[in-house]
Amino acid sequence: MTGGLTYRYNAKSHVGLRRKVNEDSVLALPELGIWMISDGMGGHASGDFASQVIADNFAMIDPDLTAGERMRAVRQAIHDAHRLIVQEADRRGGGTIGATVVAFMVEQEYFTAFWAGDSRLYRLRGGEITLLTADHSVVAELVEIGQLTWDEADQHPESNRITRAVGVGDDVEVDKVRGTVQPGDRFLLCSDGLTKYAGFDRLRRTIDGAPLETVVDRLIQIALDGGGADNISVIVIDAGKHK
Repeated sequence: MTGGLTYRYNAKSHVGLRRKVNEDSVLALPELGIWMISDGMGGHASGDFASQVIADNFAMIDPDLTAGERMRAVRQAIHDAHRLIVQEADRRGGGTIGATVVAFMVEQEYFTAFWAGDSRLYRLRGGEITLLTADHSVVAELVEIGQLTWDEADQHPESNRITRAVGVGDDVEVDKVRGTVQPGDRFLLCSDGLTKYAGFDRLRRTIDGAPLETVVDRLIQIALDGGGADNISVIVIDAGKHK
């Protein structure tokens, strides 16, 4: 499945310092080359439900699918979760139940990522960090027109106002990005519980060269030291050559 590359990962989620419930869901399916983070919204019994529905749908992806079929199954899992979350919201009498999602899939030397909302995917390559996704949020629109940088957007008072989420609206529009993977690439998936406390340079300095076994704990500690106001979910994936 992964051709000439091997993939190692570390994944963790932390409730943070101010929330009683962790509404994030983290899922690793390394045998499928799939990793996913979902950040629930709508409060306890809503946000955690929504993110878990997304994770559950990913967990049901058939491991025997071809690469193309698996890619379509990832997208379908998000749409199926959207339908189930909408149905549950209607059953509860309305109100907002939803979740962001960022999903990362590898096949040989290629990756595909799907996302909706403001959970992110970064790539560290050659000491340079690149944001591969673009938030669906009010402040992201200001970044796109050049009024803010991403670091400034993360500190903006309306940084939590997302414009797209699974389970919100009649349908969910899922964005996709594809690219190549090089040996030595390090990918970071995270919820906004991390990025509101760590800008690009802080992330780069923290993950560049750090051991895979400890880098996720280091990232979570940054968020906790900054206040830990939200749930914090992090996955780091390293690409290396077959020995």
